[in-house]
Amino acid sequence: MYKRALITGITGMVGSHLLDYLLEHTDWEIYGLLRWRSPLENIEHHLGRINAKDRVHLTYGDLNDYVSLQHAVKQARPDYVFHLAAQSFPRTSFDSPIETLNTNILGTTRLLEALHHDPGCNPVVHVCASSEVFGRVPKEKLPIHEECTFHPASPYAISKVGTDLVGRYYAEAYGMTIMTTRMFTHTGPRRGDVFAESTFAKQIAMIEAGFIPPVVKTGNLKSLRTWADVRDAVRAYYMLVTINPIPGAYYNIGGTHICGIDEMLNTLISLSTVKNIRIETDPDRLRPIDADLQVPDTAKFTAHTGWKPEYTFQQTMTDLLNYWRERVSKMGAALVR
Repeated sequence: MYKRALITGITGMVGSHLLDYLLEHTDWEIYGLLRWRSPLENIEHHLGRINAKDRVHLTYGDLNDYVSLQHAVKQARPDYVFHLAAQSFPRTSFDSPIETLNTNILGTTRLLEALHHDPGCNPVVHVCASSEVFGRVPKEKLPIHEECTFHPASPYAISKVGTDLVGRYYAEAYGMTIMTTRMFTHTGPRRGDVFAESTFAKQIAMIEAGFIPPVVKTGNLKSLRTWADVRDAVRAYYMLVTINPIPGAYYNIGGTHICGIDEMLNTLISLSTVKNIRIETDPDRLRPIDADLQVPDTAKFTAHTGWKPEYTFQQTMTDLLNYWRERVSKMGAALVR
């Protein structure tokens, strides 16, 4: 009997790469939860499979609609659940804090309630929190381990604290096999352009195509990040649910390449075919407060699973820029800077 997996947020960057990974490395039937208005561009290379119902099945629903989540659970009957769907943009959360908190905390609760109350369902569940829960960590407390105090620096980060705790609560209260992860910065092809490295890559691709002047507009360049590739991240998530899953466990996951946003931007500029690109601060791209030191201790997860990142930072940045070059060549000036 084939295993069945439910991926919430299957059309996002991480969800679509997880779909790619599971199709290549397992024989599972994969069910993807997406909203009615979700764009399909990240999974369009699988539309043939989807239309043929060849291992990939889409079900429409919303984290804010409990009945649709009940339907998705009944349809999928999952052995594994990867809960990736969220309002996942920290900058947006400052403008929409209530929607962010509702979607991420109550939405996670609704999903876990649907799983808990379905009598035929007892899956291994991955609840994806975020490294943003740690927020503003003093330098002397680096690297950040799992027991580091939460100090969230945005409504998004607060919502992910709630997501993390809700997942752990359902594991402890009801004996559900739920693990939560605090994934540190992860990026690559299909990264949304609300994130720094992706908007930089997008602007560079538009500069190369001659659509905008040779100026990259930026926000805060001083934050320190530890970078991982999204393709390494989804492999970690697969290992999380398949290697001795421990109910209530929580893990930091992240890469090994540490550099500031400024160095990341310089790497992207060095990959460009245009050599006179200037950098300009855009006040609209600045957050009111920022999590400025993101360096994880991932020893716990590595010891449990043996996972290690495989993609280099240079390869990730190259693939991200090439992704935007392809998008720009298709859409041209229709893209917004």
